Amino acid sequence: MTTTPDARIRKKLIEVSIPLEDINAESAREKSIRHGHPSTLHLWWARRPLAAARAVLFAQLVDDPSSNPELTEEQQKVERERLHGIIRRLVKWENVNNETLLRQAHEEILKSTGGKPPAILDPFAGGGTIPLEAQRLGLEAHASDLNPVAVLINKALIEIPPKFAGKPPVFPGAAETRLGVWPRATGLAEDVRRYGAWMREQAKEHIGDLYPDATILDEKTKKKTKATTIAWIWARTVTCPNPACGIEMPLVRSWWLSKKKGKEAYVVATVVDDSNAPSGRRVEFTIGHEPKKGPTTHNDGTMTAARGATCVACESFSPLAEIRSSALAQGYGTRLLAIVAEGNRRRIYVPAAPDHIAAAGVRAPDSLPGGKVAENPRWFSPPQYGLTKFSDLFTNRQLVALTTFSDLVGEAREKVLKDAVAAGLPSGVRLPDGGTGAEAYADAVATYLGMAVSNTADDHSSLVSWRSSHGTGATRSTFARQALPMVWDYAEANPLSGTAGDFSNTIPGIVAVLERVDPTVGADAEQADAATRDFTGVVVSTDPPYYDNIGYSDLSDFFYVWLRRSLRDVHPELFASMLVPKAEELVANPYRHGGRDGAEKFFEIGFEHVFARARKHASEDYPVTVYYAFKQSELQAEGITSTGWATILEGMIREGWAITATWPVRSERSGRMIAVGTNALASSIVLVLRPRHETAGQTTRRGFLAAMRRELPDALENLRQGSVAPVDLTQATIGPGMAVFSRFTRVVENDGSDMNVKAALRLINQALDEVLAEGEGDLDPDTRFCLKWYEQYGWGRGPFGAADLLARSYDTSVRGVADSGVLTQGEGIVQLLAPADLPPTWNPLTDARISVWEVMCHLGRVLSAEDGGLEPAARLMSLAATRPEIDVEAVQRLAYRLYEMTKTSRTDDARLFNLVGGSWTDLTEAASRVQVRSEVQTELDFGNEG
Repeated sequence: MTTTPDARIRKKLIEVSIPLEDINAESAREKSIRHGHPSTLHLWWARRPLAAARAVLFAQLVDDPSSNPELTEEQQKVERERLHGIIRRLVKWENVNNETLLRQAHEEILKSTGGKPPAILDPFAGGGTIPLEAQRLGLEAHASDLNPVAVLINKALIEIPPKFAGKPPVFPGAAETRLGVWPRATGLAEDVRRYGAWMREQAKEHIGDLYPDATILDEKTKKKTKATTIAWIWARTVTCPNPACGIEMPLVRSWWLSKKKGKEAYVVATVVDDSNAPSGRRVEFTIGHEPKKGPTTHNDGTMTAARGATCVACESFSPLAEIRSSALAQGYGTRLLAIVAEGNRRRIYVPAAPDHIAAAGVRAPDSLPGGKVAENPRWFSPPQYGLTKFSDLFTNRQLVALTTFSDLVGEAREKVLKDAVAAGLPSGVRLPDGGTGAEAYADAVATYLGMAVSNTADDHSSLVSWRSSHGTGATRSTFARQALPMVWDYAEANPLSGTAGDFSNTIPGIVAVLERVDPTVGADAEQADAATRDFTGVVVSTDPPYYDNIGYSDLSDFFYVWLRRSLRDVHPELFASMLVPKAEELVANPYRHGGRDGAEKFFEIGFEHVFARARKHASEDYPVTVYYAFKQSELQAEGITSTGWATILEGMIREGWAITATWPVRSERSGRMIAVGTNALASSIVLVLRPRHETAGQTTRRGFLAAMRRELPDALENLRQGSVAPVDLTQATIGPGMAVFSRFTRVVENDGSDMNVKAALRLINQALDEVLAEGEGDLDPDTRFCLKWYEQYGWGRGPFGAADLLARSYDTSVRGVADSGVLTQGEGIVQLLAPADLPPTWNPLTDARISVWEVMCHLGRVLSAEDGGLEPAARLMSLAATRPEIDVEAVQRLAYRLYEMTKTSRTDDARLFNLVGGSWTDLTEAASRVQVRSEVQTELDFGNEG
């Protein structure tokens, strides 16, 4: 029995075609945007790009033009391109608050949803990207997560701002600073700014004496001046195990402080006698500035992470196991290596001073953050070296500072409450109880201030390292990557310095986010386990965890312990437990689930269970979208047929889902025109799912192949219309291929067994090659000859006899192709000219024998040339399009075919073909501008002649 797609279901745009390259380009660009980006509200790991989420949600709800039976095929293309145009504008960061564009997008959604768009749910809300973008598009948004830190982030992004939208600030005198209304959440943002500044001033009064200025000696005048201390560079120490030495041995990764040319600085360690030291000797540290005398690769530091440490006094080597044993038995000592001060737009490095050492020697506060660091060496190495509790990750002075700031959140809340009542707000109930009065407003401001303290902790732990290669030096935050690695020599920043690490520097990022969120539509965020929550009446778009890529709960404990201290009174249910809940977390943690196999099984079963629950209440009117990130190790080893990927697809199909599209999302590229030529697979895919129809039946292998070959050509044409880059074509083609496979309850192999997903993926790849090859028949004879010759010889030399036979079979001649300028022949040898060797003076208008091959090669030549680029290539394309024998769209199809042919064997060529195919939207837009300018000039010339 076979089955066909249900004609009653209106296909959505995301199931047919989206402008993928534009979405990916803006997603990549987003990584360089900080001001106003939600990532500055609070750190979270592996956030989805806002641009991608916005585009996916829009395309998930808007009908594809093929759903309108009144439109001809050509009209569908025109309408689809119009919708693509909306998405292309929608994904740009500059348009994130463009009310006219957002209103237009919302109206398109209303047209496709009968005026009643569904509510959107992300049950793995994480950093809040998806619910935030749903809200921005005017949709009812629901966010949930098991992790309380994630829930707090979502509340701060989508739930709290609408409650206080349009209200003026309550800080005394603040409301008068702006005439008229306070739109969106700008009043709330202003209060966060004002009370944050108040907290900073209060902290300075309490702990300012712990952060002394540095004394700078001017070498020329010999005068001493004071400068603000930015940071103190410390080294952990252990006792040298050599009985004849016993010195306090510094563990230093690198002696360098600044590697900037002309500003070099490094620590010089000298062993001196000291009768007060237990061993009778100690290490003294000074600052050197002569590059030629600076550390080299052979003597830079004492510590290597993989092996151990070398004593600066006796040169004895201590392996890591020995250092670990010493630390566990006796703990670490610390030595101040250098003081970093701010001086005339550069860093000044000063040797350790007694008053600075004394200032750091404060007693730890009585109340410390509780909880132990997870024992998982993949993500957390400090416990192996004796730093087992979260309080161990901070110096005493850092603990004093962070507890001071944390306690000030409560004081600030009381001040906000008093000022809010004075401003005329009714008292009301607390924020968690749904309040919108003074009590709730005080809770809201306190929430953001508590998050600011949590952000500050990222810059103030003994796992913060010093970056000598960054300008004249800078701190690297605790979470420079998604782990807590052991740091031997660390940088203790000054939280009152006015530079990096200052508490006040976390406030502007939060304020900028609040000023840009769109709180016109209410939303909610709750703590819930995705495996047990209700999915009734919502459409899902979600970014779930990916096996063991990130240990969210264990990592977020670092922030949780400080958020709990600051905000437990404000959000008592969120911060009821000592640490983040872990038992139900859907992550493949081998240390929690009996090894790797058990962890992967736990994840896969849990993943299936979540989507089985979602399937029970899934709407037939709208697809579900799921972001899936490949396990990197499998992606490198197995590509798109990776075991984890296939297992997830198997599970979804088994639970009653049909996969209707797959879109490779990439956000790692640094620039569009340059990096579009890279050959890497996208690291994540947006899966589009629909409930499989209850009447679905089974088919045979032959039936599956027949259906796929029947439907794939049209699907590829739709992908081409969206200008999918050749590098992404294979992953994007999985969608229409799996749409065929997963619409059946089973596909029966020739031996009677069920076809698995891995086998289906291989057949989809084969079918893609066949369809692309079949498209060669529409190409001109010269191009078909060049394509087949290139397949055999590339840009290398081949025999004339073979070329002559091949040319005759395609109804052309070697001499004719040579006369066209893309091939050379002589002395019995034939060779295609590589794009870089083609003449730069080529003119499509005067070429007596032009071909699609020639146009494609010249476009590649110009796009990749240092003196070329988009505009010159677009001019060539515009001129070539005027030749009646050239189908410009065939140039793009040829680039796809050539990329598939070369992606594993001729990677340099593949990059060039990907550049042509991946730049197609840009080329088309630029060519149209060239055409418009040409038409305008023609009219002007005609007018002048008249």
